[in-house]
Amino acid sequence: MAKDLSNYRKSYEKQELLESNCPGNPMELFQTWFRNADDSDTVEETNAMTISTIGIDGFPKSRVVLLKKFTWEGFIFYTNYTSEKGKAIENNNNICLSFFWPALEQQIIIKGKAEKLAENLSDGYFDSRPNGSKLGAWASNQSTVVSSREELDKNLKMFERNFEGKEIQRPPHWGGYLVKPESIEFWQGRPNRMHDRIRYRLQEDFSWKLERLAP
Repeated sequence: MAKDLSNYRKSYEKQELLESNCPGNPMELFQTWFRNADDSDTVEETNAMTISTIGIDGFPKSRVVLLKKFTWEGFIFYTNYTSEKGKAIENNNNICLSFFWPALEQQIIIKGKAEKLAENLSDGYFDSRPNGSKLGAWASNQSTVVSSREELDKNLKMFERNFEGKEIQRPPHWGGYLVKPESIEFWQGRPNRMHDRIRYRLQEDFSWKLERLAP
């Protein structure tokens, strides 16, 4: 089976990204871009981001998860700490996050270090989740091999019975990560593949250095 994709082309012409429009702190620009994407009728799940980790097997792996909060300090998401993703972060907490909003011809690439959130913060978010999601966190041993879909459904029903009429507490193996950025690159598509790429790099004095990269 073969398919030639060499003629797949698109001209990016919607916006531009100039140094004169870039604030000193990249989180300011991230907030502006995120809000614009979130307000757009053409972007679904604005908070969907790709997380790339280096696995214990030495291979990189990327998967899409949902950003749940961003602050001046960084980016927060939640997962199972014993999953393949969690084990990879435990072994090497250097990770990459990326957002791609094709309708806006924009991409953001973030390199940083992931740190576990304080337990009370993970508790607070877990309490806000629907009961079905809470039970799913208990029922699924994420990334492990299962014999069938029926096994998953059986586990879920078991925890439904166990927690019937009770408050569903956060599992100890489930919680949040804060990714503290060290580099944030903003990519804006431009005509003739002469895209705008502006990268912020965190300096030793915690200021940000802004650089333009060749497309």
